Amino acid sequence: MAEKKTAKAKKTETAALKAVKAEPSRVKVMYDKEVVPYLMKKFGYKSVMQVPRLVKIVINTGLGDIKDNQKSMQTTENELKLITGQKPIYCKATKSVANFKVREGMNIGLKVTLRGRRMYDFYDKLVSIALPRVRDFRGVSAKAFDGRGNYSMGLKEQLIFPEITYDQVEKIRGMDVCFVTTAQTDEEARELLAALGMPFKK
Repeated sequence: MAEKKTAKAKKTETAALKAVKAEPSRVKVMYDKEVVPYLMKKFGYKSVMQVPRLVKIVINTGLGDIKDNQKSMQTTENELKLITGQKPIYCKATKSVANFKVREGMNIGLKVTLRGRRMYDFYDKLVSIALPRVRDFRGVSAKAFDGRGNYSMGLKEQLIFPEITYDQVEKIRGMDVCFVTTAQTDEEARELLAALGMPFKK
């Protein structure tokens, strides 16, 4: 009887998880219902397909100081996996640099590329929870666009994310976050990210 109840409980739990995954992300719903009409009116788009959207978010962190320490590299990989919900891949050196003690093929960084549901969930977490936890936070720079509608920002520490336990952190480590959009200009990309909740400095 107990085994039957356990199996039934597992089945219910699986169904609940599937239901949660089936629900669209809060940011995606906001984009469809609020951001698209706002951008169409502001820029005079004639088709919904012209409206810029987020394509992917790329998070990467360097391993230069721990490139010879396998344990520390594993710790950093696990932290990035916790933060993004996706297993990161190692970036290897393309050529040897003697001054930095780097050999070709050596692991020198970690990278995660988020798309779809995970991308929207990460964006929501970053804007709603992580950035407000930054000390003396006054907003992010509105000038870090690349001229083609993509935005990059740096984070000084991983502690701002709720998944990271302070006592278990081996070393404070920063990361770069790049938001890739379909916007043709920086102005359109800025309006898109701001409408999705990005707290730009005024």
